Amino acid sequence: MTKEKTGMLQMLSCAALWSMAGVMFKYIPWHPLVIAALRAAIAGIVVYCFLRARKLRPVFSRRTLWTGVSKGLTCVLFVVANKLTTAANAIVLQYTAPVFLLIFAVVFLRRRFAREDVAAVILTLAGITLFFFDRLGAGQVLGNFAAVAAGMSMGLMYLLMGEAEEDERLSSVLVGEIFTVAVGLPVLLTAPTAFTPLSVTLIVILGVFQMGIPYILYALAAGKCSALACCLLGALEPLLNPIWVLLFYGEKPGTFALLGGAVVILTVTLWSIWSRRGKSDLPKEV
Repeated sequence: MTKEKTGMLQMLSCAALWSMAGVMFKYIPWHPLVIAALRAAIAGIVVYCFLRARKLRPVFSRRTLWTGVSKGLTCVLFVVANKLTTAANAIVLQYTAPVFLLIFAVVFLRRRFAREDVAAVILTLAGITLFFFDRLGAGQVLGNFAAVAAGMSMGLMYLLMGEAEEDERLSSVLVGEIFTVAVGLPVLLTAPTAFTPLSVTLIVILGVFQMGIPYILYALAAGKCSALACCLLGALEPLLNPIWVLLFYGEKPGTFALLGGAVVILTVTLWSIWSRRGKSDLPKEV
């Protein structure tokens, strides 16, 4: 198996494991920041053990700091979004990450848009707008905004992670877990948290199998596939996530959310495929 195919398989496995999040969040009756913090603490242990098994030392640099913070923000915002809006809204709106990756490449790397890039941005923003036509309470609107913000931070994470070495990528994941724990720890110490057998079991599963192992797979895949290819293969997550929530929790997305989701997923996927035809995963330099 070639290096690129190995990376693709790792990324697909990562996305499949990521997709378990939505349904498990629904069954844990804790504050979202408590969930984020405890999941990150467990995942951090898994990532650190993997680093030591590979005989790599954590690297703390400006790159790992920024990548880790963007990763941590993605996780915190996604948990908050899942608690405030539907799992389908949360994951599809987060899937706007490739478009934000493009925008950040233009802003920070001084790249320029192609015509298909402009079309992708416009259509994706149109799809996002449709989510807000459903009958939503104030909390759901806030959840939608949190999910879009998660897409922004994930796009930045993809951009930064793709430029890093293996030890930097794994260290960035570790920094992200530390950041998430730091954000959620004050809430954990003050908010009432009922530790039932079900909630404890689910948070361990989330920490090990939905966060720790998948981010190790992503860090490895990022060294073999381009940032945009990882985004494209990550499309498996928004396809599977709402299915698990519908099957095991009975939560159905609204009509406009379904339409908006179709627009976002189709636009981002087709744009990603079109971009790959040019053998470049980011816009050209100015």
